[in-house]
Amino acid sequence: MNITVIGAGNMGSAFVKQLTHAGHQIRVTARDSAKSAQVAAAHPGAKAVASAGAAADADAVVLATGYADAVQALQAVGDLNGKVVIDITNPLTADYMGLTIGHDTSAAEQIAKAVPGTELVKAFNTVFAQVLIGGADFGNGRMVEVFVAIDSARAKQTATAIAESMGFAVVDAGGLKNARYLEPLGGLNVYLGYGAGMGTHIAPTWIRKA
Repeated sequence: MNITVIGAGNMGSAFVKQLTHAGHQIRVTARDSAKSAQVAAAHPGAKAVASAGAAADADAVVLATGYADAVQALQAVGDLNGKVVIDITNPLTADYMGLTIGHDTSAAEQIAKAVPGTELVKAFNTVFAQVLIGGADFGNGRMVEVFVAIDSARAKQTATAIAESMGFAVVDAGGLKNARYLEPLGGLNVYLGYGAGMGTHIAPTWIRKA
């Protein structure tokens, strides 16, 4: 697929690594053009581009920014009408130990409302950058799971195909409103990793009894 990654930080660069390794054609854009150029140069198959028009001809867009920057970043890349946008954000407080919104809405729903016309998918918000860059295989048959929430069947299929191409197991988490559950799960993962000292090589998963 042709995929545009918005953001060249830890998550953005991890996506570029894994997506190019999976054979996708990647364009990466960020506010810091030097940083996006550096990320692209490190991964054959990736190309750094300016924000304007970065999503043109993309089969999907990965929003790899913080929640506070998400809407502005999406608006900067041009027409997103009908585009599948994978939102990985969590609306974290400044100390990363809480959420700024929740219960009756979610970051994903707020972003979708602010950028109408997108098919916005909630996914990868429970995956640390260190896990993403290291790969989905935790050994002994244990694969990191990605929870995917979106009402559109087409967008869910696209996001699922992208996650599976990188080796992740996918859990269908229902419609976009279930981002209200996934974002607190992402917040708990952040607390366990940093607040409880478990480190960033962890990920939530659902165990099925045989």
